[in-house]
Amino acid sequence: MEIVTKVDGQVLPLDETMQPKPNIDIEEQTLPGFEVEVIDYSKRAQWLRAAVLGANDGLLSTASLMMGVGAVRKDIRTMILTGIAGLVAGASSMAIGEFVSVYSQYDIELSQIKRADRTGKVGKDELEAKKKDLPSPAKAAAASALAFAVGALVPLLASGFIKDYGVRLGVVIGAVSVALVGFGGLGGALGKAPLVKSSLRVLVGGWLAMAVTFGLTKLIGSTGI
Repeated sequence: MEIVTKVDGQVLPLDETMQPKPNIDIEEQTLPGFEVEVIDYSKRAQWLRAAVLGANDGLLSTASLMMGVGAVRKDIRTMILTGIAGLVAGASSMAIGEFVSVYSQYDIELSQIKRADRTGKVGKDELEAKKKDLPSPAKAAAASALAFAVGALVPLLASGFIKDYGVRLGVVIGAVSVALVGFGGLGGALGKAPLVKSSLRVLVGGWLAMAVTFGLTKLIGSTGI
């Protein structure tokens, strides 16, 4: 007769000392032909949060540019061209900055791996795993540029088909406000912050940025400079 006990709902045999036998491990309890994949959700959240911040930058900077130019030039063509220029310039700047930043991180981590390889204290399998986990500068640059472009498209699409100047400004402000609330709430959720406060903070900051840009451009334009 074999004496058994239950641990976490599993029946385990006992040895002579009345302790569970140590010959049951995780590998024996996994189904044959299946592999256990470990997902690092913290890294995924960081990427998502960076994407949200990039989209928010694209949204706000492009909308502010369009509002600023719209303060002195009321035709739709000028506002659209300004928005497109802001999208291209901003996405390129974000991509280059992210590429340089991540490449610096890549060089540092690669140097650490090479030092560990020379010391021989780390196994080959672990070194290969660390090399696979190295950040990709190209992917980071592309993701940053894409996020910025997605945000910048909001004011462009909102104003692209409205000829009336007053209605156009109102639609841009409305569309940008809705997007700011959405991005603020999403960023707060990823950062485990209060959703309402995060949304309001981003919304008020966006309104302030657009108002300052519009007002200063209007003031400078009125002086004839």
